[in-house]
Amino acid sequence: MTLSGKIVVVLGAGRSGRAAAALALREGAQVHVYDEAASIEGFGPEVQTFPGANPEIGATVASDLLIVSPGIDTYGPLVKAFSQNTQSMVGETEFSWHYYRGFTIAITGTNGKTTTTDLVSHILNTSGISCVPCGNYGKPLSEVVMESPMPEVIALEASSFQLETIVHFKPQVAVWLNFAEDHMDRYPDLETYRQAKLRIFENQSETDWAIVRDGEPIPRPRAPMTTFSTENSECEWFSDGITIHHRGQMVFHLENGSSLRGKHNAENVMAAWAACLAVGRPLSIHEALAQYTPPPHRCELVRCLDGVEYLNDSKATNLHALESALRSQTRPVVLIAGGKEKGLQYDGIVPLLQQKALAAVTFGQIAQPLAAVLSQAVDTRVASSLEEAIATARDLAPPGSTVLFSPGTSSFDMFRGYEHRGDTFRTLVHQLLSPSHRL
Repeated sequence: MTLSGKIVVVLGAGRSGRAAAALALREGAQVHVYDEAASIEGFGPEVQTFPGANPEIGATVASDLLIVSPGIDTYGPLVKAFSQNTQSMVGETEFSWHYYRGFTIAITGTNGKTTTTDLVSHILNTSGISCVPCGNYGKPLSEVVMESPMPEVIALEASSFQLETIVHFKPQVAVWLNFAEDHMDRYPDLETYRQAKLRIFENQSETDWAIVRDGEPIPRPRAPMTTFSTENSECEWFSDGITIHHRGQMVFHLENGSSLRGKHNAENVMAAWAACLAVGRPLSIHEALAQYTPPPHRCELVRCLDGVEYLNDSKATNLHALESALRSQTRPVVLIAGGKEKGLQYDGIVPLLQQKALAAVTFGQIAQPLAAVLSQAVDTRVASSLEEAIATARDLAPPGSTVLFSPGTSSFDMFRGYEHRGDTFRTLVHQLLSPSHRL
């Protein structure tokens, strides 16, 4: 679509919205940015901004193209209103991908997307192949396509929110890590959420690649499929959580060759490795993995105090991520969980909690109902704040155990996001005094 002289409305004034506006301006459009916030900052005079957006205003706005930021509910009344008088509606990912000239690796899944995206970028850059992590992690794709030169490859973390609004988006490599219940505060049912994520394969052809975790209940993609597993040794890629095998041959030792641990990280490595092979260039895999430091807030060791490890897994914003973190622990656990009400059902975690945990502490909006569930498995306390939760967990954790901060839901009841939540946890843990310094 030629944008010269066209009216482009960008819905959402966050980083993705700002990047999309800049790209639309570059293409000659008249750009109008709307946001529900009371004020909008960060735009030059060439962009018209409209704070205080609501459905009533949206119904009166006409545009040639409506670009929806991923943080805005595609199914909500705001998008419905703004879409009434537009010629075309897309998300920021679809809009910007139209201008990208390079190789696209797209990664989706309920959990593990960020680590896998980061691994793909790190492996390729270490191998001398320019790659930028973008999408739901790293930069918005609109920023990347305005770089000169563009990177040879993009590692695009594709959330369901971004995939909802694709039209022509077609990655050469589509990675499906896993699927579990999440975002039930946004989707009407689990199948709608699943269908949004499945769109990652929608435009692929027989010349592309589909990399899929073995056993995932998905329709067989048109692209040839490569599978990876920590359960089925017959898959092309297999790991027992310590060693990685490709086509039956051991190719890497996680504990000797990297700082990555656990089966969930073994899956991330296998998926990233397979994706990078599809680029068709020589790879410096062992060097890359030896140098790799995982992103923060993902089972990050914050501190060992009085013989107790404190792990920051604030990125666990759903039950599946919490289960993965619990399952990977080798020491007895005192779990800290809780946050925003997302409509998730936590009863399924009770058997695993009985196996792995000594106690639990809940906090946040779902503190009381979550405590009622977790108390079926272990001694569970309710805290009024994260600081109180940490103090309570410390009292419950004997030497040799782990205090695992894995909330199992999103953070927006008390924090700006999971990063803010994890940073706060880290700061509070570092403020804990050893016994000799306590009053």
